[in-house]
Amino acid sequence: MTRLALTVNGERHVIDVEARHTLADALRERCGKTGTNLGCEHGVCGACTVLVDGEPARACLLFAVQLEGKSIRTVEGLAQDGRLHELQRAFMEHHALQCGYCTPGFLMLAAWFIERYPQADDEQIRELVASNLCRCTGYQNIVRAIRAAADRRR
Repeated sequence: MTRLALTVNGERHVIDVEARHTLADALRERCGKTGTNLGCEHGVCGACTVLVDGEPARACLLFAVQLEGKSIRTVEGLAQDGRLHELQRAFMEHHALQCGYCTPGFLMLAAWFIERYPQADDEQIRELVASNLCRCTGYQNIVRAIRAAADRRR
């Protein structure tokens, strides 16, 4: 076992992990952040997307021990002071989720995107969401929700 310190959603976690544990494993099993879902475990589906030092990352592809001292933001970190993040509200308002399994990954990817590109057009948003898989929604409502949240940020 290896002891390491991670900052998850602004909170320091000192955890023990095996060298083979992924960031997704550590978040779910050691930090109690179960919003990060595991889908394909090959970095393809995007269900495990989190932000590491502000950049999107597939938590299933990173070993937890690689992230000593890094800042990680998960879907649990979007809502602040009991208020949903504008993306979470927009996903609800625009019916951008069905089963919800892929939703945390889309939310984290979209949070990164609209913070950097609030002026993005629908084509850029479509290109963004093409990197994550959803078997339920058909993506149109996800695009609408991200557009609505970006518009609110402006």
